[in-house]
Parts: sequence; structure tokens; C-alpha cells
Amino acid sequence: MCSPAGLWLALGVVAAGARTETADELRALLGVAGDEAADAVTASARYLAATDALVVATRAWARVPLYRAYRESLPGIVFGRVPDQRECDAWVREATGGLIEALPVTLDADTALAVVNVLALKARWERPFLAWSTRPCPFTDARGVEHEVATMHGAVEPADAWRAPGGVRVVELRTAGTGVRTGARVRFLLGPPGVEARDVLPAGWAEEREPLGADEIRLALPRLDLRTRLDVVRQLTALGVEFATDDELADFSGMSPEPLRVGQVVQEAVVKVAEEGIEAAAVTVAAMDWMGADEEPRRIERIAFDRPFGIVVLDATGEVPLFTAWQSSAPES
Repeated sequence: MCSPAGLWLALGVVAAGARTETADELRALLGVAGDEAADAVTASARYLAATDALVVATRAWARVPLYRAYRESLPGIVFGRVPDQRECDAWVREATGGLIEALPVTLDADTALAVVNVLALKARWERPFLAWSTRPCPFTDARGVEHEVATMHGAVEPADAWRAPGGVRVVELRTAGTGVRTGARVRFLLGPPGVEARDVLPAGWAEEREPLGADEIRLALPRLDLRTRLDVVRQLTALGVEFATDDELADFSGMSPEPLRVGQVVQEAVVKVAEEGIEAAAVTVAAMDWMGADEEPRRIERIAFDRPFGIVVLDATGEVPLFTAWQSSAPES
């Protein structure tokens, strides 16, 4: 479980402050960087927020000064000082409607800036499943082991089911919309046996569709509750993002006068599918760390007792000299 949109929004905020080679590699990954990233993030967040029942919120909490031009280029983001961890967790709980209890990372003293994005959806199906129709049905996992799981049963319109490239069958469940825009589109994808996720998930947004040719679509869908915490930095490196995380090469000089690098990118995501509707939330944190400064040279003073020296023995208070001595000749042992 993950939220690509949440990742893109959080990394887009970071990319808005990137420059030089750091901006180039983030642009290759995200499609935007630098000044155009700020415009794209702002427009995308507003666009997503128009979806019924979807909450989009972003905070940027900093321990470093941020350029005024950078902050003003992102009008949809609330900027502030890094709060107490309990305050962070409380904001996450409120923004996700309790689906995610806490920030998925700890904002310690090494965190110079944390960009936190929340996407949260709570929507009802247009045609809810009847609770009495839910019953145990077999489900075979990826290892070939069969289980009995609570499975919902219902029907969808033939127009809401199709075949995508790769033999993937797609079923869309409509959510009840109340605004100008429709509700979220929720699609379930079933690939041929043995096919992996990377070959199935793209069917969810593929434009090519083939009607199933059926007059009626009956659906058996397990109730589910998925939760995943994902450390994204390793994936970023695999996708060619190296400057942004490097302790010497990162360039976020459009964001702050302080030298910063991407330290952590972590996302916690959850989705719950039940008879009445769907709940889903994702919290994405892009944490910026201070780049390693050169260590100050260690000042070393060497003292060699290689000439006459004195000895003083004091009491416990350090005030009364109990013994004093002066070694003027070569010491004997």
C-alpha cells in the first residue's frame, strides 16, 4: 500500500528548492523541479482537493530559515517551526480522521526541515454491499496457500468493468459524489494467475479498454484492511536520485541559506474496504537534514615534563595544600 500522489506532492515541495544537478535529477524523476515545481505542486493539490471526500493538507516544519520567495511560491502550504512530536502526531490523527495515529518518523534534533503531506479519503459506495451477503469464501495467497476470508458480494454495471492490456480485468466501484466533481474512482484489478503487481497495477490507469461482453457483472470482493510503512530513500537512489541525498553534493540553495540534503522519505498508508465504502489515508514525510560540516581542527597542546617541575597535593576541598614538592633533579624511581 502506498500513495504515489502523496509521494509526488511531498517530493515536489522539496524539489521546488533544488538547484543545479540536484534539480536536474529530481526533474527527471518528478517531471518538475525548481520554480516550476512550486507551481505544479500548488495546482495539483488544488485539483486533488476538488475530489469529493478527499482531504489534501501539507505542512512544512523547519528549524532553519527558509527564503521568503520559496515560502511565497507555495501558498497552499502552512509553514512553521518544528513542533513537539505529540503535536505532530495530533495533527496527523486529525487530518487523517484517525486512520493514521502518528507521524511515521521522529523529528529529532537532526531534522532541519520536515515536509509532511496528508491525503485522506472517506467515501461511501453509490451502491453499498449488503451486509448479509458477506460470507467466508476461499482466497489463495501468493504462496499457493488457501484461506477462508470474509467476502462481500454484489453487482456492478457492465460499463464499470473491462479488460485492460495483459489480460487484467478491472472493476470500478463508484463512490457517492456531492460536489461539482464526481467522487473518487476506486478500481480493483485482477490479473492472470501468477502475474506480479508491477504487471497488474498500471492497468488501473491504462486508457486501452476492452469490454467484457457480459450483460451482468457479479462481484465477490474480500473486505480488507491494508497498512504499509515504506522507506523511500533506497527507491530514490535506485531511480537515479543521488545528488539530493548526498552529504556533499545536494543543492537546495533555493530553499534555505543552510546546506541541506534529503535525509528521510517515509510514507505510511492505509486502505480499508468494507460494505459501506472505502477509507484510505497516507502520510508522507520528506525530512531534510543538515549537510555534514567539516570538523573543526582539534587543538592539541602537548606538555612534556622534561625539566624541573612542581607537585602539589591538596585536600578534598581543593583549597588546602597538603604537600608541595619541587623536582629539580632527574627523577628516580
